[in-house]
Amino acid sequence: MSRRRSPGIEIVSPEDMLTMRRAGLIVARSLKAMVDAVKPGITTAEVDAIGAECLRQAGATSNFLGHEPGYGVPPFPAVTCCSVNEEVVHGIPGERVLESGDLLSIDFGAVVDGYNGDAARSVLVGEVSAPVANLSQACEKSMWAGIAAARLRGSIGDISAAVERSVRRSGPYGIVRDFVGHGIGHEMHQAPDIPNYGHRAGAAIEVGMCLCIEPMITLGTTRVDVLDDEWTIVTHDRSVSAHWENTITVTKKGLWVLSEEDGGEAKLAELGLPFGPLAD
Repeated sequence: MSRRRSPGIEIVSPEDMLTMRRAGLIVARSLKAMVDAVKPGITTAEVDAIGAECLRQAGATSNFLGHEPGYGVPPFPAVTCCSVNEEVVHGIPGERVLESGDLLSIDFGAVVDGYNGDAARSVLVGEVSAPVANLSQACEKSMWAGIAAARLRGSIGDISAAVERSVRRSGPYGIVRDFVGHGIGHEMHQAPDIPNYGHRAGAAIEVGMCLCIEPMITLGTTRVDVLDDEWTIVTHDRSVSAHWENTITVTKKGLWVLSEEDGGEAKLAELGLPFGPLAD
């Protein structure tokens, strides 16, 4: 059984970590199906329908559909967040037709036997400009820098500092501060918060913690606004934004990326980092 660490950090047992991996695999494979389908002319609702069908075939449920954050915000109406261009996160799928040059960020989750998986990918639609392509690449790179910084007896702040350092090295991008990474387990969003900026401080990383590392960066401002639908978050200056996310854990053997099909083995090898699955 899972247990809690102060302040509210869930520690997942080895047995339940395998369930987390099952949820992560469903997320990874579903995202791949959606990413592969993205092309000019497809609507965000059609992308969402692919995600829903993947969940149905896998026998999993959605942790996005019907999610209620409180504060009078209506339940989220879809299984994916499809955020286009200036939309940072929480874009509601609909009849918007994707065009060549767009950047689509797909955020997706799954629940298996009470445990959550969560990840996001940014997709270049057709022919995009170099600044937009570089933005997505810088965001993905910073996510992996954050993952690489996670180690037992290290701190959450190590991840935050590594993400920020990577972004700063890539270019003059805005790092969104109002939305951060998070712990995950029985709940999709739980302690600890994982900012994408800052210094090396915060909760210590230990075996059994599951973390979502998810930088959101922009071609302009760090400021964001909320649209009238009460969900969609956009950049204040309407500059393009990218969003990448993976769910990870740190075992005694090394890193395990629960939301990558290969557990992150190939990328971790490229980065010279130990791969540490429990069983995969």
